[in-house]
Amino acid sequence: MSKLTAGRIDSFLKAPDRACRAALIYGPDGGRMHERADALARAVCDDPKDAFRVAELAAGTLGDDPDLLAAEVGQMTMFGGRRLVRVRDGGDSLGNLFQRFFKMKPPGDGFVLVEAGDLPARSSLRKAFEAAADAVAIPCYADTVRDLHALIREVMSGHKIRIDDAAAAYLAGNLGGDRGMSRQELEKLALYAGDGGAVTLDDAVSSVGDSAAMELDDAVLAAAEGDAAMLERALDRLFAEGENPVTVVRAAQRHVTRLHLAAVRVDHGDDEETALRSLRPPPFFKVADRMKLQLRYWPPRRARAALSLLLDAEIEVKKSGPPPEAVCRDALLRIARRVAMDRR
Repeated sequence: MSKLTAGRIDSFLKAPDRACRAALIYGPDGGRMHERADALARAVCDDPKDAFRVAELAAGTLGDDPDLLAAEVGQMTMFGGRRLVRVRDGGDSLGNLFQRFFKMKPPGDGFVLVEAGDLPARSSLRKAFEAAADAVAIPCYADTVRDLHALIREVMSGHKIRIDDAAAAYLAGNLGGDRGMSRQELEKLALYAGDGGAVTLDDAVSSVGDSAAMELDDAVLAAAEGDAAMLERALDRLFAEGENPVTVVRAAQRHVTRLHLAAVRVDHGDDEETALRSLRPPPFFKVADRMKLQLRYWPPRRARAALSLLLDAEIEVKKSGPPPEAVCRDALLRIARRVAMDRR
């Protein structure tokens, strides 16, 4: 079964293949990882808190007693139903254990659910699950804009709330990269609007404008203005708070894309204010003046070059190579220093 593709993940979480005996859910987005793990747990066992069907094991406990996993999986449940064994905080210390487990094929139809953090491609735990015929590995990466639009629709439709296109676009561009935090922000906005209500752009800005997205703005705007010192401080804060480097790179991509669209309009004769007003959604008023100044240093050719650099950085961040934070920092600093040179 190996690593599930994005298109198969949702259907598997709702109805896991009966032949599958184990799943590894891992990745840098802790909120999405927990959501998916809980959804899969409910699909295996109607009540994930049922002590007669569910066993919770710490990774350290398994490491000390390799036979414990097979024993837990093989236990019969008192009132029928499939047994679920959940392992939290998995890591490569469990790689060899699971390789042996998949070779042993212990009796019973118990299901093992392992949650782990970000695991590189060379991870022994990932390799064990990806090589097993009766297991799956499910990655959890930062939400894309499309993912966020889908989440926005899910939360708002669940409360029968109408949301206009500008508000949805603003939210998709300003929610953070952690699925759990994004859902909390959207539920807060839904509570504000009330069941059956409506959400406008002003509502979205008021609700989410002061969230972690503002810290991302600090970094992105500093890079676009050539302020390397401010950029370094903003990145230090973001990474200290656990922000995903992919989220930072994608925020920079969105900002540079908008600068490119506006710069093209300026090249065709629009003034800066008209060009910025043409963007959808229009820039948040707190950054509109700064973007107007940035346009003087961002002709279309610079925006295209920066987008190429940022796309390469996103690919590099996802590889098992240099630390992701270092790759992200280097890309944004290169952009900032180039702008600074031209401003002198």
